[in-house]
Amino acid sequence: MAKEHVYPLKPDKKGVVWDLLLYVPTVFALALIGIKLWYSGKEVWGYLLEFLATFFFLVGANRVSARLQLSSKSPVELRVSKNHVVVGLKNGEKIDLVKEVKFYSDYAGKSFGVSGVDGMGVKRQYVFHKGQFEDDSYKEVRSALRVYA
Repeated sequence: MAKEHVYPLKPDKKGVVWDLLLYVPTVFALALIGIKLWYSGKEVWGYLLEFLATFFFLVGANRVSARLQLSSKSPVELRVSKNHVVVGLKNGEKIDLVKEVKFYSDYAGKSFGVSGVDGMGVKRQYVFHKGQFEDDSYKEVRSALRVYA
């Protein structure tokens, strides 16, 4: 049997600060410009910018809640072996990715994604950030997952 490595995950508070610095001014600016356009008689552009403000708000809220592990479906543990990848969720559920497991790395090296099909045939995908791992284990888990690239 292949050796399984266990990597516990923690909330990424530094990443949340960066996300807030990105999303809050963006949403605020889009909403204000949208309101200004709405009242200046350009309703179509106002609708568009308000839609974009709402969209970026939802994306930012999802990203912040994922980094802080607020949801019961948030990953809190990653188990990697050469045969499979297991993602432990906050609610105690274990998702065993057994087929079509893929590892997606970003160019900056700050995050990576893992996708695959679980035992029930459901396609799953997860994004992990550098701040969720201990310093040494982040490089280790990336090298262990290169088997699935």
